[in-house]
Amino acid sequence: MVVCVCNAIREKDLREAARDGADTPCSAYARFGRRPKCGQCVGYARTIIAAERATA
Repeated sequence: MVVCVCNAIREKDLREAARDGADTPCSAYARFGRRPKCGQCVGYARTIIAAERATA
């Protein structure tokens, strides 16, 4: 599923970034050489990252 349409970042990419240590959407996006643009995805990205880090 695409989480960030502006940057074409998928949920699986965010989960992988969280497993690799990213703890915020900005730090996760930076791993892909990107940053949030419109910001509509940030809340959902934060939820995905928190959930992934909680299970790790």
